[in-house]
Amino acid sequence: MTTVAETGTAPVLAEIFARHPGAGRDALIPILQDIQDTMGYLSLETIKEVGAHLNLPVSKIYGVATFYNQFRFQALGKYHVQVCRGTACHVKGSQGVLDDIRQILKLEPGVTTADGLFSLEVVACIGACGLAPVIKINDEFHADMTTAKLDRVFKALKKEAKSND
Repeated sequence: MTTVAETGTAPVLAEIFARHPGAGRDALIPILQDIQDTMGYLSLETIKEVGAHLNLPVSKIYGVATFYNQFRFQALGKYHVQVCRGTACHVKGSQGVLDDIRQILKLEPGVTTADGLFSLEVVACIGACGLAPVIKINDEFHADMTTAKLDRVFKALKKEAKSND
């Protein structure tokens, strides 16, 4: 098993822990947020280090982290796909959009493809109700999504990724 020290993240964690002195649950969520902001996700090793720092069992930390949907346990893909499930998007068919994406990418929400190309997330609202049903890929919004539009978008992204290799 690789340790945090071996992955080179120990100095990063030391900095984060220094910003949150003291032990216990009060510092837990801010520490987890800082780790995710810095590293992109929460690894098992970083969770263990947080437990040692705060003198809390790993099971407690994992329980808190899994309770909040803001925390991820895998790195995001090169293309982070967010599917809006807000009211306007729901009414205009975002469930079908999500089902299509799951089929096209062979991917479930909260997961990143094995090649690290795509990650999928369902969000409560993207804040672009007039574009419903809408998805966001990295910082780009895609409006009025249909199966045909999804096929074109993902084929273009796959082609772009292949040409960048």
